[in-house]
Amino acid sequence: MIKTLQVAADRAHDDAKTVLPAEVARGVYIENPPSAEALKLMHLLIATAGGRMAEDVRHELRLASIKSITGMRNHSRATLRKLFIELAGAVMVFDDTDAQCEIIGGFLDRAKLDYRDEDSDNLLVAWWFGGAFREMAENSCHWAIMDRQTVFALSSKYSILLFQYVASLVNLNYVTSKTFTVSELRTIMGVPEGKMNRFADFRRFALEAAIDEINQTSRMTLTATPRKVGRTVTGITIAWAEKEPERKRDTKRELDRPKTGRKARRDGTAETPSLTFPEHGTVRDTQPWDRIARDTAPRLEGGHVPDLRKLADAFRKWCGEKSIPLDATSIEKTFTTWCKSYSAR
Repeated sequence: MIKTLQVAADRAHDDAKTVLPAEVARGVYIENPPSAEALKLMHLLIATAGGRMAEDVRHELRLASIKSITGMRNHSRATLRKLFIELAGAVMVFDDTDAQCEIIGGFLDRAKLDYRDEDSDNLLVAWWFGGAFREMAENSCHWAIMDRQTVFALSSKYSILLFQYVASLVNLNYVTSKTFTVSELRTIMGVPEGKMNRFADFRRFALEAAIDEINQTSRMTLTATPRKVGRTVTGITIAWAEKEPERKRDTKRELDRPKTGRKARRDGTAETPSLTFPEHGTVRDTQPWDRIARDTAPRLEGGHVPDLRKLADAFRKWCGEKSIPLDATSIEKTFTTWCKSYSAR
C-alpha cells in the first residue's frame, strides 16, 4: 500500500501542489480554530517538510521565502508569532476506526523565530511538528493533493477547511459527493459554537460564501444541496466536479490577477478593474509601477535607475507607516508623488 509520505517525497519538487495527509485534511479543530492566515502557514510548513513531515526533526524556512509567496501576507516576526501561537493552540482529533482509537494532539511541538538577521529579511523560522501530527503522517495511506495557489488565494478559514476536506475525497473512485449533518459540516468548517446558530445564517455567511470562493479559485465546482425532513434541514450534500478546460483557464486567469476586487468580480459587482500596488517583490516589468518609477524617481549617479525592489520595499514601508492601503483608490497618484522625492540612500 502506498504511503502518504512516499507521495509527498515524490512530489518534493512540485511547487504547485502540496500533499496533505487525508487525516489532517479531514481533521477536526475542536478548540481555537486557526484563522485563514494560520491555515495558510500550516499548509506551507507541511509543503516545506514534504516527505520528512513525520520525522522528529527541525524544519526551517526563511522569512524572505514566505514573503515571496503570492497570497501570503507581507509577514514580520510579530505577525508570524501570532500565527504560530494559533497553530500551537489548535487541537486535532482523528478517529482511527481501524485501530478503534482516537488520536488527539497538537499540530506543532514548538517553533523558533531566529531574528539575528531580521533586518535583511533573513529571519529564520524553525519548527518541530507535534507527536500526534507525526503519527498521523507516518501511518497515513490516504492523501489530498492541494492546489497550492488556490489555498493561498482563499481568504476565509471556512473556505480553506472545506476545500481541503473535499480535496481529500476527490480522487476516491466513484465518489463525487458526500452528505453531512449540519453539525458535522459546521465542525469541519471550524464554525464556533454560538455563531451563526440559525441554518439560514450558516448557509449564507459560511457555506455559500465558502463555495463561491472555492468555485472562483479552484479547478473544481462545488454545489451544496440541503436535505430536509418536512421543513427541517437534516443534512447537506456537497457535490464536486472537475471544471471544463475553458473554465479552468478562466480560473487560472483569475488567480493571476491581483486579489483586490476578487470578491466584487465573484459577486458580479465589479465595474472597473481594481488597481493595487504589489504586496511584495520588485515592480520591474510590472505596470504601471515600473513605468512610474522609471519616469519619476531621481536617477542614480551615472543616470542609472534605482533598484526597483528596494524602491518598492521602501514605498510599502512608507504606506504602512502612513496607514495607506496598497489598494487605495488613489494609490497610483500616491506612488507617483512619492517617487519624485525618493532617495536610494
